[in-house]
Amino acid sequence: MSALYQPARMIDTHQHLWKPSERRYEWLDAFGAPLDADFGPEDVADDVAAAGITDTVLVQATDTYDDTFYMLSVAARVPVVKGVVAWVPLDREAEATAALELYAESPAVCGVRVLNHTYADPRWLLRDDVEATINALPKHSLALDVVSVVPEHLETVAELADRHPDLTIVIDHLAKPAIADKGWEPWASLLADAARRPNVNVKISGLNTASAANWTWQDWKPYVDHALASFGSDRMMLGSDWPVSTLAGDFQGVWLAQREVIGRYSPDEQDDIFYRTAIRAYNLDIA
Repeated sequence: MSALYQPARMIDTHQHLWKPSERRYEWLDAFGAPLDADFGPEDVADDVAAAGITDTVLVQATDTYDDTFYMLSVAARVPVVKGVVAWVPLDREAEATAALELYAESPAVCGVRVLNHTYADPRWLLRDDVEATINALPKHSLALDVVSVVPEHLETVAELADRHPDLTIVIDHLAKPAIADKGWEPWASLLADAARRPNVNVKISGLNTASAANWTWQDWKPYVDHALASFGSDRMMLGSDWPVSTLAGDFQGVWLAQREVIGRYSPDEQDDIFYRTAIRAYNLDIA
């Protein structure tokens, strides 16, 4: 492959940090090693620098304030961190409102996420007791990240986007297509349908852990190309999904593969994916 395009910036829009030695992350119990360990900014700093990443966005890893305030403490002292996707209890309006007002004091908070993919109801984000809090997010210039792992999640995204046309929605991990099985439908049709809503964006992230063991970037090509055809580059962004990504690769290998899969696009399209979409969708304060 020819030399990769070198953009002015590269934003890693989906990085996790967690420290089970200090706080509880219940879902880690099911994974054990290597994920059930401390992953702090010092553990990824060299990889971020070597990859040429200029800015990062930290994304909530569990539904607790402990997790959010840990990320905010990192953002306050690590210059490369430009955004934090925080947690609020979306179904508890009064409490969530107070949390959003508090987060408004921080320039780092750029979005909200809950671990909706672990909830029994795949349409949880459409519940009446969630409606008011989600309706408040645009007032705070906050995006809503949505984890989509089953068809009902993508259907929910489309309906949510219709209900809240002023809300910026970000679908994480390309809605986890079944790459390992070369699966296509209903993922492809549902993703295209969600993309018809102009307030919906998508991340190229987490594809290696949806792939067969000996994956290459070519395995991702049809899925990323479909996303480009559906969303356009100006609603696509890139994320490492570190350290979850280490289940099927290392930071450098996964990031390079993601660069290769978009390396066939024009420089203008790559600039969108590398940084322009992220700056707009997350309202990042980047000079």
